[in-house]
Amino acid sequence: MPPKSRYFQDIEQYRQDMLIKTELCGVPMQFATTWGLFSPKAIDEGSRLMLDHIQVESDDNCLDIGCGYGPLGLTIAKLAPQGKTTLVDKDFVAIDYTNKNIKLNRLDNCEAFLSNGLNQTGRRHFNLIVSNIPAKVGNELLSLFLYDALQHLEPGGRFYVVTISGIRKYIERSFKELFGNYKKVKQGKTYTVAMAVKQ
Repeated sequence: MPPKSRYFQDIEQYRQDMLIKTELCGVPMQFATTWGLFSPKAIDEGSRLMLDHIQVESDDNCLDIGCGYGPLGLTIAKLAPQGKTTLVDKDFVAIDYTNKNIKLNRLDNCEAFLSNGLNQTGRRHFNLIVSNIPAKVGNELLSLFLYDALQHLEPGGRFYVVTISGIRKYIERSFKELFGNYKKVKQGKTYTVAMAVKQ
């Protein structure tokens, strides 16, 4: 007897890639996504908030930590065509889809690979690092992200994060302790975008 639930009736449909067509920073972008990735049906509010308030130079060398399927990093790669953008994630499905989306958006100035935080980035250094930090990453892993970002930034390099507003004070304290500075770029109802500069 076939299952009555519509969820099981649609099971083959769930295996199909979804496609998000959108505009980010005034640039048309498209992203193949799948169930199991963060925000697979639409670009999440936190990423949009960051992209609405980030400053990107055309020759920036950039890093996106925890890239998911690539909305932050690939948009930044479009804005920095003379630079190189690196995207890392610890999830192999995320990296698989980011690589699909690099081709889908016809980008030739970026690469994506597996990395737990920054542990596979070698000696690369960046002018701009971004991260949409998951809400429940934990203070230990968050501390690693922040410390490693500082080590991989060029002097004068910028580190932008978007987090749920509930941990904005932790981010502020950590940025001031590590970087010696902190700027709240934008606080929305749910998310806060903050940045620090390597001095």
